[in-house]
Amino acid sequence: MNPKGILYLIPTTLGETAETADVIPIKINQIINTIDEYIVENEKTARHYLKKIGIVKPLQEIILHPLNQHTGSVDLSSYLKSISLGKNIGVISEAGCPGVADPGSEVVRLAHANNIKVVPLVGPSSILLALMASGFNGQSFTFNGYLPKERGERIKKIKELEKTAHQKSQTQLFIETPYRNMHILDDVLSNCDSKTRLCIACDITLATEFIKTKSIGEWKKQIPDIAKRPTIFLIYK
Repeated sequence: MNPKGILYLIPTTLGETAETADVIPIKINQIINTIDEYIVENEKTARHYLKKIGIVKPLQEIILHPLNQHTGSVDLSSYLKSISLGKNIGVISEAGCPGVADPGSEVVRLAHANNIKVVPLVGPSSILLALMASGFNGQSFTFNGYLPKERGERIKKIKELEKTAHQKSQTQLFIETPYRNMHILDDVLSNCDSKTRLCIACDITLATEFIKTKSIGEWKKQIPDIAKRPTIFLIYK
């Protein structure tokens, strides 16, 4: 009987312009050249990434399984079949680390349920890098993902996060679709106390990286243009 293969969680860069040598360990290059089957969020970008970090096997010989909102549990189970034959499979996110604010977590859950070994590989996480650079509490924090789309509900949520940050001394992180960044920034500046601190972490690890922590009052004096740029917002007391 063949021993089971391994499910490798393979991180990617946080943007197209990032130099892979700066943020992706050489061990990942070695591992991808032992794998010929992947579960990926986007097939086109996954192929481009594999080529960029030096995959040796011809890309047309690589099997890519799509992982998106249309992928069902039956599909996920079929994706892992090769592992029972002793083959390793890789999971590649669209950006950053698989399983963190990412649909790859469902694959990992299923792997654990089927006693498959899961190995996370080191790579850039915009959430942790933003927290590291913020100067906020790194021992107690919450990543809240996307806030509500409806403005009234979003403002209500922002006020709740600010209250929690003050009462629990807990850093509150959240994100927005890049083209709506300026709207959410306006809501934060308009509805939080002037002494509340806000960190804006934008284009992390890219040449255009911008990370700055100021009070709400200070931000109002000079509002940065972060439109259409991947950004994480952090609120603290």
